[in-house]
Amino acid sequence: MNQRPARRPAPRPPEGTPAPAELARMARSGLAGAARVARWADAALGPGSDGATADGKATLSDASAERASDDLGLTTAQVRADWDTARLAGLVEVHGDSARPGWRLRAWDRDDSAVLRGWVALFDAWSLAHPEPAEFEPAAVAEVVSAMPQVLSFLQLSAGPVPVEQLLDLLGQRVTELRTERCEVPYDTEHGTGTVRPLAAVRSADADPAEHAPAEDPAPADEAELAPLLDWALHALASVGALTYGDGQATLTPLGSWAVWVKLEQICVAAQSPAGNIEVAAEEMLRGCAQLRPNAARAEYRAWLAARPVGSAVTELVDAARGEDALLRGLAFEALRVVGAPAEPDVRAVVDEPTLRPYALLWLAEHDGVDPEDAHEVLTREEATWLWVDTAAAVADHGEAPLLVRHLEAALQPTVPALLDEVRAVGHPRTVQVLVALAAAHPDPALAKAVRRAAFQVHTGG
Repeated sequence: MNQRPARRPAPRPPEGTPAPAELARMARSGLAGAARVARWADAALGPGSDGATADGKATLSDASAERASDDLGLTTAQVRADWDTARLAGLVEVHGDSARPGWRLRAWDRDDSAVLRGWVALFDAWSLAHPEPAEFEPAAVAEVVSAMPQVLSFLQLSAGPVPVEQLLDLLGQRVTELRTERCEVPYDTEHGTGTVRPLAAVRSADADPAEHAPAEDPAPADEAELAPLLDWALHALASVGALTYGDGQATLTPLGSWAVWVKLEQICVAAQSPAGNIEVAAEEMLRGCAQLRPNAARAEYRAWLAARPVGSAVTELVDAARGEDALLRGLAFEALRVVGAPAEPDVRAVVDEPTLRPYALLWLAEHDGVDPEDAHEVLTREEATWLWVDTAAAVADHGEAPLLVRHLEAALQPTVPALLDEVRAVGHPRTVQVLVALAAAHPDPALAKAVRRAAFQVHTGG
């Protein structure tokens, strides 16, 4: 009875995978140019340096790129390419109009795990590192980006060179599956338009189903159209060091094979978890993580994120944070902390939404390097009080009474009357429910009475 359940043994990478130190050496070699430009920027564009741009902002302006070109003996095109790689790998962090060295640059020479995480971040952003040609249709590019994880998984399982024709066939199958999942069917074929719209829209818009009977299956992906897209994707993945591509075949590099294996392992762990988070939407995933310990929840977030494109995952998490459940709001921003830098634009975009503003400000402060213990200092008194009420609502909905009483001690206000005054002033929509729950939970009759009176005053508009 006193024995702890056996932990799941740590998975071992496939036989032949280099040791982490060797993988880190490969990553350092591949990112040497990016690290060199990042170190140059740290020295030349740091606060108070003479190398800052004319407007005083530490961004890679044309003047900065030209200076880096002279200092490093590179062309400006090489400087900009290495700068973009450094940003994607987290060696440089850009915040609005300013840039600063990322924490990975500080740990670059001594922390192999930081190096590998930086390379994986670049690997995840392969479509940004090597943008698609302008003539490609955005919708077709999005389909290929969504389908490439399956192609990479096949390459990893093959453990050797794979002919491009075989990859093209697999890509076509996966794109067709994606279209089927969206229930898209061709319509208006009598006019030769070949326009595509969702099956639900066809059924709701057509009064007579027999007159416009939709096809049972969407049109299969055209390999002739997919071939140049696959060529772009393979070249892009080769540019970040994930595979080699030539002579009509592609082969994962040791780094690429290891990264794909890590992501497959994360997906398998999530599929075996009690919550089964891998297939569910963000809101349901967050509910499944609500009862987990912080480390276990972060592992679930990472696995859930590994199974879907970062952009759509971040959008789902932000939408979940906008809901009425305050607990999910806090968990959504914890998941966004796991996402890291790619989530920054979306988090900045919600700073002006009152419901999300305190969470977004804390996220941005921590992302900018502020110690989590001190991050609350970025909030105004009103924002901190609003966050206190929102957190209390989460505790009231999902926690136990003693937790709500202890939450009272986390308030900024020195006295309960001062807290009640400010809580009534912030106008949180759950104020009444929080105060009623606090009054019911608190063991001090006099204090409970004062809280109930405050709840009644808020309820009646006083």
